Amino acid sequence: MQTMRAMIFEAPTRPLRLVELPVPQAGPGQVLLKVHACGVCHTDLHIVDGELNEPKLPLVLGHQIVGTVVQTGSGAKRFRTGERVGVPWLGATDGTCRYCKQGQENLCNHPTFTGYNVDGGFAEYTVADERFCFPLPIAYTDVEAAPLLCAGLIGYRAYRMAGENVETLGIYGFGAAAHIIAQVAKHEGRKVYAFTRPGDTAAQEFALRQGVDWAGDSTQAPPENLDAALIFAPVGPLVVAALKATNKGSVVVCGGIHMSDIPSFPYNLLWEERVIRSVANLTRRDGEEFLALVPQVPVKTDVTTFPLKQAGEALRCLSNGQLVGAAVIILASD
Repeated sequence: MQTMRAMIFEAPTRPLRLVELPVPQAGPGQVLLKVHACGVCHTDLHIVDGELNEPKLPLVLGHQIVGTVVQTGSGAKRFRTGERVGVPWLGATDGTCRYCKQGQENLCNHPTFTGYNVDGGFAEYTVADERFCFPLPIAYTDVEAAPLLCAGLIGYRAYRMAGENVETLGIYGFGAAAHIIAQVAKHEGRKVYAFTRPGDTAAQEFALRQGVDWAGDSTQAPPENLDAALIFAPVGPLVVAALKATNKGSVVVCGGIHMSDIPSFPYNLLWEERVIRSVANLTRRDGEEFLALVPQVPVKTDVTTFPLKQAGEALRCLSNGQLVGAAVIILASD
């Protein structure tokens, strides 16, 4: 029996553990991938911290997977052996619920999430439903491509939810998603204002290197009011801060899967047709549009890499705000 190395999550507060597991086999409609790189996401932190409390256990985390097809299951015909593909958070849908039928598969009643309901990419091999895998732009290396598969995709969906008539865009929480979407927004001619946690001058300098027009902390007012705001930090009070900084008719988009409670605020901050909305998951159409767009910008991902056995350290650094850009696990010899 062929085995592989994997980092497994067994329970909240317990550290990830490096183990040997059997290499999975591709089932019907699936592909078996040799994993080359896997991005690290705040959603992984929410799982480890018990804030998303229904994971498969034990679990291999990781849902920004770049790998090569090494086996195809029965009926799987989209990809050939040797092709490079990406695997996102949304791993499968039922295809039959009302949301799937009306083109909102991101809201499917019975979804499968990579690295949550099924094992993900913190391992040398993984299986995935071929229908929900993406071909990747050839201009990007494995490490560069990994953050595109969640930070990029969810960021892109949040960005599009902000609407088309946006001249000034605020981004709260300048990490993996923000540094990608800021580049897209600048490419499309928008002014971008970046907000970080107070005192985080390193993140502000990083934002300015990505081409934003202004960077400050979340307690500051931007140089001008915002037509829309994207919130990537899982901090509920930022919703109120963003509302205070917006124009009439603006949209505040919450881009995370989990957020601390939003405090009460006076109605006049919401009045004049301001909107607060969340973003849930992604659709395959989002992925196709975004992955076609990124080479045109071109988006450049800023990445810190960790070997597989240091996946827990990557999560710790992400939790403590010690990273700029994205973290990626590399599946080379370590």
